[in-house]
Amino acid sequence: MKLAIISDIHGNLYALMKVLEDIEDQRVDSIICLGDLIGYGPHPNEVVSMIQRRNILCLKGNYDVSVVSDSYAYIRETPTNLFALPWVVNELRAANKFYLDSLPLSINLEFNGKTIKFVHGSPKAINEYLLEDDDNTTSAMAELKEDILVCAHTHIPCIKEFGSKLFINSGSVGKPKIRTPDATYCILDIDRDGNSKAIIRYVPYEYKKIVKDMTMLKFPSSLIRSIENGIE
Repeated sequence: MKLAIISDIHGNLYALMKVLEDIEDQRVDSIICLGDLIGYGPHPNEVVSMIQRRNILCLKGNYDVSVVSDSYAYIRETPTNLFALPWVVNELRAANKFYLDSLPLSINLEFNGKTIKFVHGSPKAINEYLLEDDDNTTSAMAELKEDILVCAHTHIPCIKEFGSKLFINSGSVGKPKIRTPDATYCILDIDRDGNSKAIIRYVPYEYKKIVKDMTMLKFPSSLIRSIENGIE
């Protein structure tokens, strides 16, 4: 079973389109999205529509929850979010808000004898950061009942073994924090014997297109620069 795991698209249609093209080349069996379809980028409705048209299995992200509830309960009240949240709340169609609100917070699947838990932030909280060397990540993996934990939210991809368990963060399609504008996603391959192999793929895209759209819509320059340079 070969899975493509995407997350944190954040309203970046151009990055999503390029990643989906790359996924087609990888000949995967299925695609799973870990949430945060919207926020920051100028294409929230287009991104949600594309995920729906592709029938991609999808979780709810913390920014998705914040937009649906029109509150800062799950995101930081930063200058960027003081612009981005109300902008998306106003822009997102009611049907797309209903879709995001209906998404699950986690999914458990089993392939070839391997159990996998998919979450946006952590098994405990939708907005908890799990960085590979942090104590809370070590604790989460010690408490994990499944064989593999797959998360996102940090926008920083990684793959790390914790004993016999595998930790994966798929990174971000639309707003990476890796000092490059390249989109990232994960390919998880579990063979018939239950052996697991994961890789992070880095996908360049024409980020100047989204920069142009954001500039025309008068998005904050700091937000535009974060898309250009991959730095928060």
